[in-house]
Amino acid sequence: FKSGKCPLCASRVVKFRRTGESSRSEDDAISGEHEVQIEGVRAELEPVELGDGAAVPKEFANPTDDTFMVEDAVEAIGFGKFQWKLSVITGLAWANAMEMMILSILAPQLHCEWRLPSWQVALLTSVVFVGMMSSSTLWGNISDQYGRKTGLKISVLWTLYYGILSGFAPIYSWILVLRGLVGFGIGGVPQSVTLYAEFLPMKARAKCILLIEVFWALGTVFEVLLAVVVMPTLGWRWLLILSALPLLLFAGLCFWLPESARYDVLSGNQEKALATLKRIATENGAPMPLGKLVVSRQEDRGKMRDLFSPHFRWTTLLLWFIWFSNAFSYYGLVLLTTELFQAGDVCSISSRRQEVKAKCSLTCEYLTEEDYTDLLWTTLSEFPGVLVTLWIIDRIGRKKTMALSFLVFSFCSLLLFLCVGRNVLTVLLFIARAFISGGFQAAYVYTPEVYPTATRALGLGSCSGMARVGALITPFIAQVMLESSVYLTLLVYSGCCLLAALASCFLPIETKGRGLQESSHKEWGQEMVGRGSHSPGESQE
Repeated sequence: FKSGKCPLCASRVVKFRRTGESSRSEDDAISGEHEVQIEGVRAELEPVELGDGAAVPKEFANPTDDTFMVEDAVEAIGFGKFQWKLSVITGLAWANAMEMMILSILAPQLHCEWRLPSWQVALLTSVVFVGMMSSSTLWGNISDQYGRKTGLKISVLWTLYYGILSGFAPIYSWILVLRGLVGFGIGGVPQSVTLYAEFLPMKARAKCILLIEVFWALGTVFEVLLAVVVMPTLGWRWLLILSALPLLLFAGLCFWLPESARYDVLSGNQEKALATLKRIATENGAPMPLGKLVVSRQEDRGKMRDLFSPHFRWTTLLLWFIWFSNAFSYYGLVLLTTELFQAGDVCSISSRRQEVKAKCSLTCEYLTEEDYTDLLWTTLSEFPGVLVTLWIIDRIGRKKTMALSFLVFSFCSLLLFLCVGRNVLTVLLFIARAFISGGFQAAYVYTPEVYPTATRALGLGSCSGMARVGALITPFIAQVMLESSVYLTLLVYSGCCLLAALASCFLPIETKGRGLQESSHKEWGQEMVGRGSHSPGESQE
């Protein structure tokens, strides 16, 4: 909350109370509020005009104890130089998209070079997702128990080590194991979103999380461009090694990363949390809130049972299916793009299958320059996907954004049934990928917002784990089932996304305009509600 300077009110303060305190101690119930004090604004209970023209409603003003919470401090300090640095560094971890994009390039190359049957090619992709699926919840638990920074650093260093090592694999079994270990490390990289979100003020949170998703898009584009240069000259081994560059850069810069102040407060480390907040205030050139930092220690962090408490059970189950569908469809489209471009269009796949009924599974086709060009165009769709999601997510809300993304993807999948030419095929794949990546990004915004700090990393990790189940299955649909029926393959993806659109609509909580909840011991809704977004008495969808 930034206020304008006024000579008549230089010694006055404004205090903000937290709304919806439904589960509190008797001592808390006496005052019932937590406040932020900000210098330079008068303390009367009538609405106060701030520098940006927004009025603080009466229900927020509460002249009681001189205390504040991390949420209050983050809002008071605002977005500044610290968050920009954090955006770049966490974005580098998010550029691990290169390790994922390489799957669609590596598969046809090894299929030809090592004469692999189609099921072994699909297994090479799936083993990465097996590693991610098995580790996502574990990394979430580590991040809730030992800190976000700790979990993120270990997972990135793990991915970097085995990513480089896989470039030296002599035979198929070696690269299968090593890529599985890479997947195990990648399972912890989404915790960068947890760390990042906990330092963001409410109004900037959705936009900023979406903007670091640009690093994912940059990673995929850079991987295709790197493949165009490296594959014809140095080969796939150097491509694997060079694809680890963003993670190497992150490893060199991660010493700057602070631990989440929200995590420190929940683990009882008040001094460290206060030092972190003061560091942010100094870097941003903003004043710290006056008063004492409130600590709400919680020992039993990162417990799976909290995800299935009566208030979160339905949300968790629906989110698991949404994340499953996102990854199933997104990675399915990435793999289908390569297959469709090699064939020319959907009908070419069908007609070619009729002409060659007994097609040998060892028949291979290397990616051509035209394939790389079209792959680059569809990869560039990640950027408009970010922009569209950025534009609508704070207008229509997180739930409707995810539902819309699934619906558009489903519609584009059905249009692929038509015997369209290569140009129209490229356009449809471009639109479909833009919206499914947008839906994925919206899920990354919604999930950290809906879970409390005590289980936020675990909630995101478990959702990421379910996404990997979808990613694990999708190669057998996009590569193996495609050989039997291209139309059935498209129908599976379209139907899955229609169900995911319904699941998005049935989510019980809309997080737009809400702050982050701290303790899982209290009901959802104790966060600060954004000015002008909701009133304290407004129902939660």
